[in-house]
Formats: sequence, structure tokens, C-alpha cells
Amino acid sequence: MSVQFGRWNFEGQSADPGYIENVSAALAPYGPDSNEAYSNGGVQILYRAFHTIKESYREKQPCISPSGAVITWDGRLDNRADLISDLRDVVSINSTDLDIVVAAYDKWGANCFAMLVGDWALSIWNTAHRSLLLARDPIGTKHLYYSVDSYQISWSTILDPLVLFAGKTFFICEEYIAGWLSFFPAPHLAPYVGIHSVAPASSVLIRPGRHTVSRYWDFDPKKRICYRSDGEYEEHFRGVFAEAVRRRLRSDSPVLAELSGGMDSSSIVCMADTLAARGAAETPRLDTVSYYNDSEPNWNERPYFTAVEAKRGRIGCHIDLSKQEQPYFELSGDEFVATPSSYRNSSSESEKKYTECLLSQGNRVVLSGIGGDEVMGGVPTPTPELQELLTEGHFIQLAHQLKLWALNKRKPWFYLLFEAAREFFPSGLIGIPEHRRPAAWLNAGFVNRNRDALQGYETRMRLFGPPPTFQGNIRTMAALQRQLGCTALPSGPTYEKRYPYLDRDLLEFLYAVPREQLVRAGQRRSLMRRALVGITPGELLNRKRKAFISRARLAAIAADWPRYAAMTQHMAMSSHGIVDSRKFLEVLQIGRRGEEVPTVMLMRTIIFEGWLRNLHRLGLVNLHGTRNPASALQVPVQS
Repeated sequence: MSVQFGRWNFEGQSADPGYIENVSAALAPYGPDSNEAYSNGGVQILYRAFHTIKESYREKQPCISPSGAVITWDGRLDNRADLISDLRDVVSINSTDLDIVVAAYDKWGANCFAMLVGDWALSIWNTAHRSLLLARDPIGTKHLYYSVDSYQISWSTILDPLVLFAGKTFFICEEYIAGWLSFFPAPHLAPYVGIHSVAPASSVLIRPGRHTVSRYWDFDPKKRICYRSDGEYEEHFRGVFAEAVRRRLRSDSPVLAELSGGMDSSSIVCMADTLAARGAAETPRLDTVSYYNDSEPNWNERPYFTAVEAKRGRIGCHIDLSKQEQPYFELSGDEFVATPSSYRNSSSESEKKYTECLLSQGNRVVLSGIGGDEVMGGVPTPTPELQELLTEGHFIQLAHQLKLWALNKRKPWFYLLFEAAREFFPSGLIGIPEHRRPAAWLNAGFVNRNRDALQGYETRMRLFGPPPTFQGNIRTMAALQRQLGCTALPSGPTYEKRYPYLDRDLLEFLYAVPREQLVRAGQRRSLMRRALVGITPGELLNRKRKAFISRARLAAIAADWPRYAAMTQHMAMSSHGIVDSRKFLEVLQIGRRGEEVPTVMLMRTIIFEGWLRNLHRLGLVNLHGTRNPASALQVPVQS
């Protein structure tokens, strides 16, 4: 993981040295291993490295390619061998990832982006054509932001320099707020109007007066994998899952894996151990970190993560969450937090223990199980499969599956059929599901202007489009990309987060196999459970779905009620026309009594309020009003 920043003044003027010095200082915590720069013709590019793989120590960035392009790369190439074979005249097995990317761009131009498998973000300054090209990996695991006006463009891996040193105040983006308060904002958005994020699987080409956004890659809806037996699917899955984990073990320092006690994280750890036993893990050691809370009666993870520890013969770091601090707090001093998702209490006991764990073990890479539940069939619903049988006219098989699922779900078959069919109709005709309705405390005008974001950008299923299972997979991936877009880049300590379940090749496999392989009546994660027998402990493969925990947060509100009640008296979100503070207070009171409330939206509102107050105090945002991003675009955007 590395960080980069660039500024291009269209008239050729150099940035003020004091400005560059301030930016460099803001980047420093994220890239402590080097401090490199490029400057020429009104273009300044800063690069700071954070080394996680051995080859990266030999990289010098920004890099000037043989064609004259200035390339700055932050990433990890997972298909090195394939690219080295295709580019064998100019690269070798000893080449760095940067060498391979430079050679690929010089040979294929922007067409190379679709060939780069891995987690990455890059910028390319073309001196001959006086153009800037920004691009981001297909899944969206890396960040790359930019701000453009009539005179210049600035781009950065992190938001801090684009906001802190802009020399102006910002409007907060309404659509981003709506997404944050519901199902996460679209991945091309940033919290500040006038700052944008490069979307996953997309590139942005910028010339003075012209701004073009292009999508360079998509999943193939026509790709199908069909075998004769379950065993063949299981063997194929073991292969692609092992490769997804192996790729993310590529590190010259010990890797830390989050071990929650669920099937996702446990399977990552167990597969990593299997690879290590074969000598296929490119890391000196795999450590684990696990969280527990014995005060939560419905959250008993300890027996499960200790089962994995027993299998591997090694105890990891254990962090007690029973003494979590309150979800609402305000920062003091000059501390700036760029997004509400990075608004956390670094002084909490759990954060201190996590920091101690990373630093004492020398971990620079953390493996996360995010995405496993969504892509492996963790939600046992028959809807996608029934929709596909319905559109393909396989009515006998449809009737059979309806019978099986009706018995399993203990619901009438016609109810399941209606649930499958309703997604083909407009929401205006069938209504909005309760779980997608906006929070009751949001202002009506704000809701009317941002319905798409508040409902998770939900679209109806296309009857004559790609197969419904594929459409459902793309919806799920879009939701994961929105979540990743809100994931803050960590610093203090700095580490790189990697996601085995979001491996591109693994996803392509899962999207191409029949849905019936992933989820069967009474068998969620069917393929995963079958394929990992003997690798992941049986008690993990056969455990029931983990419960969602919300009691502790509501108890924290009740315990510190005067502070929360006082917060609602002069809410910053009310001054921006987002929240009706009176209605919000009413919902808080309901939660205080222990009654059911939309906890996730409630907590996000509390966090956003604290974050917005901090921006007000620092003088970085306009004190009243919000805008949607279209009002800030000063150059045409094309797709």
C-alpha cells in the first residue's frame, strides 16, 4: 500500500512550496517508507511508499516509462505470471509489479487496465498529449479521489490534502449523506461537493476543458460453468479459493487475519494454514486477532475462534469489546477526520489493544472476511433461483423448487413465488419493502431529493436482460463496492487491508456456477460447506448464522442519556436540512426504553452528527445547506 498526490496547473504554474510541504506532511503517516516527487511543467506528483511485498523495495516512483508517461502505482498484481508471459520481451520473473504495469501500459495503453488483476489504483501523466489518466481496480479496494476546476486538477489517494489545503469551504454532498445514512453512497461520490472518487472498473481521462469517465471492465453475463457432479464444482472452488487466499498472503512481513468465529474468516485462516503447510504461502507467519463480548448473551464467538486456534495450534490476540466507548463523541484540537466512516475513538481500549497487536507482531497486512456472506450464499433465499426458472420457462423445475423451499421456509409456495416475481415490477406499483424505507427522522425535502440513494440505488429486475441470478450478483457487488468506498485508509498504525472473498477470479467463478450449487433448501453456503470439509473445523461449517448485535449500543445511549438528549437540541444536521431533531429525539427515547428501533441508521446518524460538528468547528464546510454533486461539475462528464 502506498499513497500519492498530484496537482496539474493547466497554465503551467508550479504549486507554492509551502503548499507542497503541507501535502507531504499529510501523506507521511500513510507512507513512512519513502518520500519521492516529480515536478515538471506545472505538474507536481508526490509519492510515499508503505512496503508490503519484497519487490516493492526496488520500485522508484513516480516512474517515467520508455514512452515518456509518468506513472504512479499503488497496488498488488495477482496475475504476474500471465503478464510476464505476455510481456516476456521486456520483463522477467524478477520484475517488480510496477515494471510490469509500465510495460503493459506502453504496449496496450489504457486497454491494459482490464488485464491487471489485483487491488490497485494508478495515475498516468502523459507529457506528450498533456493529459491525465486515473484508474482504479474493478472491485474498488483502493481509493483515488480528484478535484478539477477551470484552472487545475488535484488528485490523491486520501481526501485530507484535497480538503485541508483547498483554500475554501465545501458544501456537503447530499447524495453521499443519504447513502451513508442507509446503504452506503455510490462509489464515485465523496462527502464534499466538488471532489469525486474514481469509480471501480473505471478510468478518468482529463484534459483542460474535458473530463471523460470510461468503464473498462465488467463481469461477463454469458460465462457459464457446468459440471456433471457436485464433486467437480467442489474441486474447482477449492482451487480458486486457495488462490484467492494465496494471493493475499504475498507479504514480506507477518500477516494478521481477522478471526471472528464465523465461517468466512475461519475458512480464510484454515486455508492459509493449508497453503503454508504446502510451502505455498509467501509470508513468514500468519497471526490472528479475535473479538469477544461475554456480556452479550447472543454473541458467543469464543468457542468458534478457539476451535480454529486449537486446529492451528496457536492462540491469537483476543480483544474484549464489553467496555466499548459511547458511539457519539466530538473531537477536540485540530484533528481532521475526512469521512464519517473514519470517525472513531482511537483512545478506546479495543483500539489500543488492536494497535498493540499490530505493532508488537510487525503486521503490515490484515486479511478481512468482508464479502463472504454476500458472495458465498450466506443469505439463504430462493428468490434468484426462482426468478431464473420463471424467466426461462422451466415450470416443472420451478414447481419442485417452490415445494422444497416452502417446506424449508415454512411459508406458502405462492408467497415465495410472489416475492420472486415482485422484483420485475416498478416499486411504484408494488411498494417499497420496509427495510428500504428512509428513516422516520429525516426531513421530507431531503428524502424527496435523494430517494435513490436512501433506497440503496435499487433497480427492478429486467425480464429480458441477463439471467436474474447474474443481475442479483451485480446488485450485491455494487453494494459491496459502496461499502468499500466508505472504508477509511488506516493510519496510526498504517496497514493494508486485503479481501480474499473479493478476488476477481473467485467472483467470476461464483457468478458462473448454477445458483443451486451455492444455496439449497436448508443448506446456505452449500458449495463452501461441502468443499471445505477437512480444511475448516466441522463446528464452524455447521454452525448457525451469527446473530446481529445491537443491544450494547442502545444500552450505551441509556447509560449516558443526558448527553444524547443535549445533542438533539442544536443538531448540525438540522441546520443543513437533513434531520428533524424532534423526531430523532423521539426515536432515541424509544431505543432508550429498549424497544425496537432501526439501530444501524440510528447509529450512523449519531456518528454523522459528531463528524459534521467537527467539520463546522474546523471551518471546512458551509454552515448551512447541502448540495448534490451535479451542481459542482464544471467540466462535462461522459461515459
